[in-house]
Amino acid sequence: MTATTLIATRKSPLALKQTAMVRACLAEKLPEQRFENLELNTKVDERLNWSLEKRGGIGLFTKELEEALIERRAELAIHSAKDMPTVLPEGLSIAGYLSRARVNDVLVHRKDSPNPKIIASSSPRRRIQVSLLYPDTKWTTIRGNVGSRLRKIADGECEASLLAAAGLDRLDITAFDGLEFIELSVEQVVPAPGQAAIAVQCRSEDLAKYKDLFCIETKLAVTLEKTFLKRLGSGCQIPVGAYYKEGAFQIYHPKVGHQTFNITLMAIDQIEHEIDIVMEQLRII
Repeated sequence: MTATTLIATRKSPLALKQTAMVRACLAEKLPEQRFENLELNTKVDERLNWSLEKRGGIGLFTKELEEALIERRAELAIHSAKDMPTVLPEGLSIAGYLSRARVNDVLVHRKDSPNPKIIASSSPRRRIQVSLLYPDTKWTTIRGNVGSRLRKIADGECEASLLAAAGLDRLDITAFDGLEFIELSVEQVVPAPGQAAIAVQCRSEDLAKYKDLFCIETKLAVTLEKTFLKRLGSGCQIPVGAYYKEGAFQIYHPKVGHQTFNITLMAIDQIEHEIDIVMEQLRII
């Protein structure tokens, strides 16, 4: 009889889509195993009146899933990499990442507000960088999954909001009645560390089973970005952007603005040294 491997996931449409993508990858790599979802409610999903900014953001979307791993109710957990804290709970590891998707942020605005003045976002990183593009912006917040946020924009709760391109792509959303989608370049808005990457988490004791199944290129890039964030002592509610691709490490920090560093990244054990060099040049801590 084939053993069933339970995968912890949130219940939102995007979380379930991302988990389905991981399951498809695992089914191809481990055809002898059977995988099923363990769908969990998280406090942050249930309490839509919570301010993510005031609560710090760190681990808000991952805590219940990690508890399922620690309590051995699940063997794997699936996260958006950008939501993960830079320090994992003891006994847990990142098994790997799927190949990264489009990393850009997308400005979604009402068609009758082509130059939006009221933009909804709880992300300090997005707020500070988008304010450079739209200096007269007044900021507000909306909560909910991708579909409900699009409806709230269309219904006039704000004139615009910012969404991750990867989430829209994974949900096959290319249009919405009354709304226009504008992709912001990485040069305009540097993504959050880990943005557009799907992380697969496991217990450290099980790491050997899974660590060679996923995308090494994405692992190198996200590890570099998260190591930079960790050096700053920052969680996802600090206005820091970091993105690595093909030798270019682009960062945003409010003290230095947008900066690009040339790094030829070949191995995980190279990352600490490369971040040493970046931090020495920036001198921001």
